Amino acid sequence: MAPDTRYNAGVSLSEVYETVRIPAFGHWWKRLLAFMGPAYLVSVGYMDPGNWATDLEGGARFGYQLIWVVLMSNLMAVLLQVLSARLGIVRRRDLAQACREAYPPIVSYPLWILCELAIAATDLAEVLGTAIGLNLLFHIPLLIGVIITAFDTVLVLYLQRLGMRRLEAFIVSLVAIVGGCFLVEIFLAKPDFGQVAGGFIPKINASSLYIALGIIGATVMPHNLYLHSALVQSRAVDRSEQGVRTANRFNLIDTVIALQFAFLINAAILVLAAAVFFQKGIVVTEIQQAHELLAPLLGTGLASIAFAVALLAAGQSSTLTGTLAGQIVMEGFIRVKMQPWARRLISRLLAVIPAVIVVAHAGSEGTYKLLILSQVILSLQLPFAIVPLINFTNDRERMGKFANPVWVRLLAWLTAIVVIGLNAWLAGQMFQEWRQASVWADIIGIPLGIALVLLLAYMVFRPWLKHLFTAKPHKPVAPALPEFPTGHLYHKVGVALEVKDTDVKILKHALPYAEQCDAKMVLIHIVESATAQVYPGTAEDQERIEDEEYLNGLAAKLRERGVTASVRMGYGNAAKGVVRIAREEKLDLLVLGSHGHKAIADWVFGSTVAVVQHDIGDIPILVVKGT
Repeated sequence: MAPDTRYNAGVSLSEVYETVRIPAFGHWWKRLLAFMGPAYLVSVGYMDPGNWATDLEGGARFGYQLIWVVLMSNLMAVLLQVLSARLGIVRRRDLAQACREAYPPIVSYPLWILCELAIAATDLAEVLGTAIGLNLLFHIPLLIGVIITAFDTVLVLYLQRLGMRRLEAFIVSLVAIVGGCFLVEIFLAKPDFGQVAGGFIPKINASSLYIALGIIGATVMPHNLYLHSALVQSRAVDRSEQGVRTANRFNLIDTVIALQFAFLINAAILVLAAAVFFQKGIVVTEIQQAHELLAPLLGTGLASIAFAVALLAAGQSSTLTGTLAGQIVMEGFIRVKMQPWARRLISRLLAVIPAVIVVAHAGSEGTYKLLILSQVILSLQLPFAIVPLINFTNDRERMGKFANPVWVRLLAWLTAIVVIGLNAWLAGQMFQEWRQASVWADIIGIPLGIALVLLLAYMVFRPWLKHLFTAKPHKPVAPALPEFPTGHLYHKVGVALEVKDTDVKILKHALPYAEQCDAKMVLIHIVESATAQVYPGTAEDQERIEDEEYLNGLAAKLRERGVTASVRMGYGNAAKGVVRIAREEKLDLLVLGSHGHKAIADWVFGSTVAVVQHDIGDIPILVVKGT
């Protein structure tokens, strides 16, 4: 069993880390159900709007011939996602954290930048897909639709605060909507199922090769490899060897089932295009074009409505998981932990801003080109996620008995060679087009390409040349302890009170510091009534009078106990008032309670603790949680 070497600086998605309990006893299917969920969040990345164009064009041009390509792509994705989850379960690290530990900063920082670009590109495709869905369904202009998607971050934050299981349930519901819509589409299209079955027999020719490569290249999403390795850590896994082995087995089942839904939906898109467009000799390359043609060709408006609903649900579900990936890579690569809403807002703005600019200037044609650009960026980043993942899960020193066996290593490297080769080929095709359009393609593209090749070569060969690469350890080292002061550490202790029953809890934590250090205690209260805010310092409203009497009563009881106590009243904004009084009194320690607001309530009512911590300066703070 590999030892738990989780570093102290943080864990993946700390707000949901190990919050889902796995039953230790009972029927195996109950434990399986408790474990199932992460793979479904990952699966939506394999049915996002970026995949729709290749599936639609493949079915419209070549009928059912390329279904086997969709299946092969799905099997490759299953293998890589299983390895990703295994990394998270066994080593209790996500892929970003593992990269930071294994590589020196000169490598890990470029990897982080590439990953951020890939997440922005993923989010860009999802933003455009959601905007197109809103346009097709409600006739909302594309520009307005793109702006609306900026508010998805609020939904993600709220769902995650409700718990991991509810977030997973919401995503699964969206996936079910997508699947249900395509069931309706297939029923209306009435495909030839004999020909559908024949599509699973591998066959390809020179004309269909390009589309086949596009389907494979657009399937594996790099951000999903980071995401899955973090999401599985939301499960509180038994850390015994048998417990980890069981978790890996449940992950395999969860991943296979979840990604088969993604396969069925991608196959359904291709089958729909083959049954409707290929049979009529119509070549479709854009999502909007497919929507416009479905109703007249099938003779019912229900087909177009179902298509638009499926696109909207796919875009929405994909964007929820894409924003989670942004949080994971920032915390994992550079250990910067931002508020989740702030991190997700940044991710979304990186996608919304270019989308707004392009849609405003180029309309739907520019949207299609932007979708293509997003897929090229993903293609460039994919090798830098797959290669470290395979090397980390092959490492017997870190993975112990759970390192990949030889046959898995062979399959993994074969998958990596195929996927990376095809993505490099697609990126090369786009580069040739850019060279014809601008001289800047050579000036920027050639040095960038050389740098990326060297970076990839380092990661590929590093396991065999470890002795040549001595990266500095990234684990925190305990510093030398300071000299402990003799005598009293605190001379004046401030206590911020709210004039509530919960003040007793705050005083219980503050009193030991005052009594043991023989310190003076300053009772602080900020009157927040409307009158006090309009006339600070002069207000004589009833609330102020009653609050002051309350504090004076507390101070008298403290004096009876032998504690020197005084009262300071403030007015208006609570956080600013506490900070001002703390500075005037030159406190050695400030004790205050957190109000325990959650989600939107925290934005509405404000977070006093956060503001005080930011503005208080060098004064130490003791926060009593949940008052």
